[in-house]
Amino acid sequence: MKKILIINGHPNPESFNATLLAAYQNALLNEQVEVKVLTIHELVFEPSLKYGFTKRMEVEPDILKAQELIAWADHLVWFHPVWWGGLPALTKGFIDRVFTPGFAFKYRENSVWWDKLLTGKTARIITTLDQPAIYYRLMFGRPSVNQLKKSTLQFCGVKPVKVNYFGPLRNSQIEQRSKMLVEVAKLAKKDIN
Repeated sequence: MKKILIINGHPNPESFNATLLAAYQNALLNEQVEVKVLTIHELVFEPSLKYGFTKRMEVEPDILKAQELIAWADHLVWFHPVWWGGLPALTKGFIDRVFTPGFAFKYRENSVWWDKLLTGKTARIITTLDQPAIYYRLMFGRPSVNQLKKSTLQFCGVKPVKVNYFGPLRNSQIEQRSKMLVEVAKLAKKDIN
């Protein structure tokens, strides 16, 4: 049975990201799949990697729980908004604290290369925008996607990583958002195969 971990990277529990996440999760209710949800804003942890990797920080129970869930999952589904072209600060802090050496990757001694410790997992990034996706890609080079997809997930061995954009949300009407909910449910069905 496929194991899917849904990661909510929006700090507001009343956001449209949460509504999209619920539609995705509900589409999987009667499927042969095990689903768990990890909501970053509910975790208790220090989001700042204060010392980089030069000094060890206390690893909070919620960080250990997050690592256990990521290790458990076959497929990771990330929901997050794009703010100032990137990830919300709390989501970035979560990545810094969870995707650590020894868990997600391991540097090779006396080498510029590393071992990818999350190989065998797949992912999907579902992100919301206040601008058309084509504009985000062409004008800005999609920095949040590059960071999460390439510099984090693929760096650690997760592949393939599919990306879906929903927007623009600003000034969107109920009819447009309803279509987005239908579309995200279709993505959930694709992810069980």
